[in-house]
Amino acid sequence: MNKLALQSLNIGQNLDDLMNLDPRGYGVCRILYPAARAYTGKPLSLNAAEQLVQTVKKNDVVYILTGFILLPHKHAEMDGIVSSVLLCRALVKAFEAKPVIICPEDCIEAVKKLSLVAGLHLYDSVAELQEYPQALAAIPFTKKADEAEACANSILSAGLPRAVVSIECPGANKQGVYHNATGLDMSALEAKTDMLFQKLADAGVMNIAVGDLGNETGMGTIAEHLKEFVPYMAESEGSTCRCGCAGGILAATKAQNIITATVSDWGCYALIAALAFLCENMDILHTPETEKRALYVASEAGMVDMDGWLLPQIDGMSCDINMTIVNLMYLTVKNALDKRDNFDTWYEKVLELNFFK
Repeated sequence: MNKLALQSLNIGQNLDDLMNLDPRGYGVCRILYPAARAYTGKPLSLNAAEQLVQTVKKNDVVYILTGFILLPHKHAEMDGIVSSVLLCRALVKAFEAKPVIICPEDCIEAVKKLSLVAGLHLYDSVAELQEYPQALAAIPFTKKADEAEACANSILSAGLPRAVVSIECPGANKQGVYHNATGLDMSALEAKTDMLFQKLADAGVMNIAVGDLGNETGMGTIAEHLKEFVPYMAESEGSTCRCGCAGGILAATKAQNIITATVSDWGCYALIAALAFLCENMDILHTPETEKRALYVASEAGMVDMDGWLLPQIDGMSCDINMTIVNLMYLTVKNALDKRDNFDTWYEKVLELNFFK
């Protein structure tokens, strides 16, 4: 290990710790993280960012799958949508990539308005996206199971992307049932984008999945751990879902690279912050002020909080908390880059003693 590897390891761990801050105190993030960390073998945010840096080049298409519909109002939730558009911004800043958000129709209006916050032009096809810089595309995906494969094939007719990232994206269990966090059947409300994710995985496209519970696309990667310790996940009586399918809420799809966090958006922000660190470009990570504007714009576009409130907050976390998380990530990375050469003696001595292997 050298100085850069040591700093990367510890900045990645800092970002992971921040995305798993637990203001609610019920500990689910701390149940998910050890299994994801053991699977990945390094900080989750750093690993995912490294995969993007190694994979995505100028003009490469990247799919971003998102959009969870919630009861009782049957509106799309804030979590996932906001960070997906900000990830689009980061991919354009970092690589001059061509990001494509694929989501339920319910989210398209919010994506349109959030694209203005991100400073990106919005198009509705990959073909248009390829023509212009500083842009993203948004494509709706069907909620009808019998139309899902045709919808996926239609999108793929434009060609394979270089990478796909799912963020707070609903995933069906082994029986094909989509659930909310408390075990109710949400299949009729959710876009079937996990079919597209699986097709891309089968085609060898590099993937990243971000989730905060286990009912999201890609979380099947740590299935056994989730079934043992997270409510409604198991397939055994008394620990399973409440809809009657007895299959549990665990998403069946598996991801190559996984990020688990208290809030899925926070996991995505940690990924963006790690990209800023690796690319040595702070402009890749948005500011707390941009985060605030994005939350207000998404709320005004009809995105709801976890509890159904039309408020600028995510998963019960206030605007102030979200701005603080972004600010801490921003300052953590900026400080590391600004002062990289200030502590060479300490780097050398720490490496000599071989704690970090």
